[in-house]
Parts: sequence; structure tokens; C-alpha cells
Amino acid sequence: MTDAALVSRRSFLVASLAGSAALTLDASVVLGAAAPGTPAEVLNAFVCINADNTVTIGAKNPEIGQGVKVMLPMLIAEEMDLVWDQVRIEQTDADEKRYGPQVAGGSTATPRNWIPMRQVGAAARQMLVMAAAQKWGVDPAALSTAKGAVLHVSSGKSATYASLAKDAAAQTPPDLAKVLLKDASAFRIIGTSKRGVDVPRILKGEPLFGIDTRLPGMVHGAIVKCPAHGGTVASFDDAAVRVIPGVRGVVAVNSGYVPEGQNDTLVIVADSWWKASKAREKLVVKWNDAEVAGFSTAGYEADAARLIGGAPQTSVFKAGDPDGALAKAAKVVTADYEYPFLAHAPLEPQNCTGLFRDGKLELWAPSQAPAGGRAETAKLCGLSPDDLTIHMTRIGGGFGRRLMNDYMVIAGQVAKAMPGVPVKVLYDRTDDFRHDFYRPAGWHRLTAGLDAKGDLVALKDHFATFGTDGKPIRAAQMAPTEYPAPVVPNVDLGVSYMATNLATGWLRAPSSNAMAFVFQSFLDEVAEAAGMDLPELMRRTLGPAREIEGERSKFHTGRARGVIDAVCKAAGWKGREKGRGFGFYYSHLGYFAEIVDISMADGAIRVDKVWVAGDIGAHIINPLNALNQAHGCVIEGLGQAMIGQKIVQEAGVVTAENFGDFALMRIDAAPREIAVEFVKTDFPPTGLGEPALPPVIPALANAIYSLTGKRHRRLPLELA
Repeated sequence: MTDAALVSRRSFLVASLAGSAALTLDASVVLGAAAPGTPAEVLNAFVCINADNTVTIGAKNPEIGQGVKVMLPMLIAEEMDLVWDQVRIEQTDADEKRYGPQVAGGSTATPRNWIPMRQVGAAARQMLVMAAAQKWGVDPAALSTAKGAVLHVSSGKSATYASLAKDAAAQTPPDLAKVLLKDASAFRIIGTSKRGVDVPRILKGEPLFGIDTRLPGMVHGAIVKCPAHGGTVASFDDAAVRVIPGVRGVVAVNSGYVPEGQNDTLVIVADSWWKASKAREKLVVKWNDAEVAGFSTAGYEADAARLIGGAPQTSVFKAGDPDGALAKAAKVVTADYEYPFLAHAPLEPQNCTGLFRDGKLELWAPSQAPAGGRAETAKLCGLSPDDLTIHMTRIGGGFGRRLMNDYMVIAGQVAKAMPGVPVKVLYDRTDDFRHDFYRPAGWHRLTAGLDAKGDLVALKDHFATFGTDGKPIRAAQMAPTEYPAPVVPNVDLGVSYMATNLATGWLRAPSSNAMAFVFQSFLDEVAEAAGMDLPELMRRTLGPAREIEGERSKFHTGRARGVIDAVCKAAGWKGREKGRGFGFYYSHLGYFAEIVDISMADGAIRVDKVWVAGDIGAHIINPLNALNQAHGCVIEGLGQAMIGQKIVQEAGVVTAENFGDFALMRIDAAPREIAVEFVKTDFPPTGLGEPALPPVIPALANAIYSLTGKRHRRLPLELA
């Protein structure tokens, strides 16, 4: 990633005195050209040096449990030469003009910020050193820093950062292209385990999340939406609702996902959420839903079977002569795989609190992509984006759901309709399940050809999924570089599309969470036909270490082989053994290979241990959090695979109402042990919120086959 190259000195760092007790260093991560007319003084406060020589560091990205609220400040603190006990962390507001991109998604926080956030700390340190050099009349090169102080070893002089704050404020910001960053050998914070800053407050039940927002005089909104996705309001009668004591009114709004000029959501506002929710029973609504009421899971399955039995509508990727290679192959393997729609099912349901006054809108939003929410909300409220202030609350689970900002758009419109009164809009659990942005389902017909030596020489896939006008809908894409396409000489990846009324969106490790199951499970079948195990087929197919150009990144076969070898060594892999399964995937710049060990007790599958080897580059910034992320990925992936997670639709309506219809992983089903090893390589560090999830799903499926002899080609796996 080269985002740091787009950062200018003046737009990145400026120092100013913030009263007599503190130095505020403002920093702006500008990852693109500044908007025309943007004044240079519009900057971000990342660093505040307090009078007691503690340092408050702003965390700019949404915190969704991925640990970024600690990780980003760690980078700044490292280059400032602080000790961690000096650091205080505060969540910033959402403001991309000041902070640059603020997104929790795609495991992008580390690669985007590895250099820029370190430059913040290095530039601040340099300005403090310059202030000390001028004060003592010495060469800045003769000075060093440690534990929040500038030192002149030869004279024995030292000064805390707090004592230098005023003079440092007068320094000219350094050229960021020339600030000296630490060598890795000098790291004292990066690479050490730091606990989540919010953990003590969470354990005490203190308010942190969007759902916890409380404002004086606040009222509450409960939503009513068409049961069939995409339906709009034809008319409604709220007479019986308006006479209920405590009800303030009913507001019709557009959630941002139907055409302008139409409304798809009604919000009943009352002085308590329970009153608003109960009042929904009295609201009479007529829906325009004729065009969306005919979709069903059974219909999709029938359409998919018809589609994959014919020729693909379009080609995603083609190389060589796959048909010719298959005709000459010594062995041909074919299989059909499929996976369902999935909900995100966060523990904290969607919510947002809005306050509109004096022509300005203030929002308290648990959003993974607040900039998108700002633009969408401003548009539907008839405001300028600059009229919105967005406070980022901690997010109680999202997994991609909160990249979509319907809750923010709705809350903004309701708040504008009731000026001067704070309004919290809250979905209940059924609202959350039935009005999600689902991971799309998919069906695959795969064919592979092996030569006489057992080498994989051809691969075809006809993928049936959802799209319109010959293009996939959101999150239904298959990349042309979907593994193993880049390393097979003859490939044809074809796709056919069908319609759906469901809104779709990205789920943790988007695309890879499904494609890994399909391709790695199928390759296990191919490996068996070749007379070898999957790791060996992978090694032979990967070939020599090299980089292969991809759609968005380069795929390194040597790094892939490195994690395959590491996990096999750690687990003592001896080839095909009963109760063991292997899976690999490259996802979001991370290379992960995993082995699942299972057993059977009383006819039920039990996951005993999962072995994980991952390559996310040269540095594990926060090892404790890295371990937590890997564990979380494994557990969530197993949950998707083994406990019956799927979204069913009838007459356009999702049937799930609560967790009884869409179970989450429970402690008794989780692995007894998860062993994680990171393979460090000489590449910049990358993210970890997603790439450890995909491989565990095929590893489990392959383990079940090795134990029972039954090949599972459909998710969720039928374990009974």
C-alpha cells in the first residue's frame, strides 16, 4: 500500500498551543487530493500532550471489536517514543476531510495506516526535539528521546514533552517524506500485547455502544417496513396510533434503498421504545409489494439448477483451452457445491440517534462506514454533508452489516421531522433479521482435469448467483483471480445471474467466506482422485515462489506455500488421516492455512482442535489482539458451517425472527483448542479481521469426509 505517498506535509501535521497546559498536534491523513477550496488549517487532532506528560491519542477508525482503537494509537505512540502507561486513547468523530478514510471493513486499517500513523508520531517527536535543541542551543542530532522526554546525554539535560509543548508548537511541521521512522529493531510498543482500551468499561456495563446513547429529552422510534424486501408504502392510517398516550407521531421515510420520492419505512415515535414498538400493532399499512412478493428459497434453487445445467451467461475469467485440456485429461472430476443466504446477526441491533436543530443534524451512529452514511443522510434530508456532525460510538457487532447505513439515514430524516428533540431509532431483533443486507447465496458446477502425473491442468466453474443486467448485485461477485484460477493453465470461470428482491451486502471475509468452501472442498476431491492429499496438490499447483498479478493485489505463491508447510508441521500432518481436514485461502491480503481435528461422540461431530498458520507480513502489531482475531474468525467460520445458519425466504419474506431461527456458535460447540502461529515474512503488515475465517469452513468439511466417508457439498453442513 502506498497511501503514505499521497500525504503532504502541511495537510498532515501542524502544531498549535492549546492553552497553557497542553500541546495539540493536529494531523490529517489525506489519502487523495484535497477538495478544491479546502483551507490548509482544516486539520485533525490526533495527539494532545497533557500537562502531566500523558499523551491523548485519537483513534480515527470505527471500533467494531477488531482492536483498531488500540492498534492505530500504538503506531503513533511507538514513533513518539512513549511508554504505553503514558497513553490515553479517545475515539474521534467521523470527518474524512480531517482524518482521511474512516472505515471498518476489508481489513484495510493496517495496510492503509502503517506508514501514515507512524509518521504522525515521528513528526511530533521531531518537533519536540527541535524545540529542545533551540532551548539548549545544541545540535538536534545530539538529542535522543525516551519515555516521553527529550535527552541530551552528554550534558545530562532532559525535558519532558509537556515542558516543551509551547516551544514545539512554534516549530515548522517537517516534510513527511523525510521524517525518520524507527527501525524495527528499536520497536518497544509495536509487537507487544496491549489490552483493548474499552474492556474495563465493557465489563462494568458502562455505556459505550450506539444503543446506550442517552440524551436529555430523548424520544424513541420503532420501525415498520414491508415484510417483503423492496416493498414501498402505498398508504397508511395512523389514527389509532396517534391517540395512544406517549406517542409523538408517525414519520414516513426513505431508507435510501428505494427510488427517491418513495418511502419504504414508517417510524412510530414515542416517549419510550416499548410504547413505540407496541403501537406498531395499531398501524394500518398498505404496501406496494406485488413485484417483490414472488421470491422464495425454493424458487432460487430451481432456477439455479436450470442455470448451471446450461451455458454460462458471461465469462469472468478464461485462460488457455480448458475444454481441450479436459478432453485430453487422464481423469476428470465434477461436483456441484452450494451455500445459502446468510444474515450478519450482530448482538447489538441497528440503531442511531439524531438531533436536528438550527439547520444542523447531529448523529450518534455505530457505523462501519460513516462517510457513506453522511452523504446518504444529507441527500435524503436535503442538507449539505457539512451540516452533519457524526459521533462514532463503539459498535456491538457488525461483520459488514454496518457498512450499510439505513439506520443512519432513517434516524436523520426522523430527527429533521421533529426538530429540537433527540430521537433514537432502534430495530428490534426481528427487524434486524428480516431487513438485513444478506450474504448472497450461490451454486457452483465444477469440473477439473488431471493429467497422467496427477497435475491439475484444467478447471471450469459455472457459478449461478444473483444479478441484474448481466452484472452481479452487491457482494455476489466472483473475482477473476479466485484461487486456484491464477495457478491453473486452463481455466474458465463462468457466471449466470437470476433475480432476487433481497438486499445484499458484505459479510466478514466477503466472497472468500463462500468461495473457500467451494474451491478447497472441491480440490480435496481432486486431490483424492490424483492419489494425494490436499496440501500436496496445493504445493504442486502453486509451483515455484513468485508473485502473480491479481484484480486488486498480487498473489505470492511462496507465501501461500509457507503457511501450508507451517500448519502441516505444527499439526503433524501425515497425509489423509481420519478426522482431519485441511483448508487454505488468500483473503484480504492475508495467507492462511488451517487444519481441523474432529471426533464423533454419540453420533455428533465435535471439533477438538483447529491449527492455524497465517502470514500477514513482517509485523504483528498487537499479538494479543491478533490471537483474538484469529480465534474469532475460526469460531465464526465454524458457526457458519456447522450449526444450521441459513436465511430462508417465502413469498418474498425472510422467515427468521430471532436467534432461534439463526443460531450462533455456543461454547459447547466451539473448538476445545485453537493453536495459532504467524509466519513472518518481509512484507508490510496487513489486516487480520477477516482472512483467518475462510479456510476453516472447507477444513471442517474435509475433516468430516475423512472421518465419515460422506462428502458435504452444501452449507450449512448436515452433521446429524
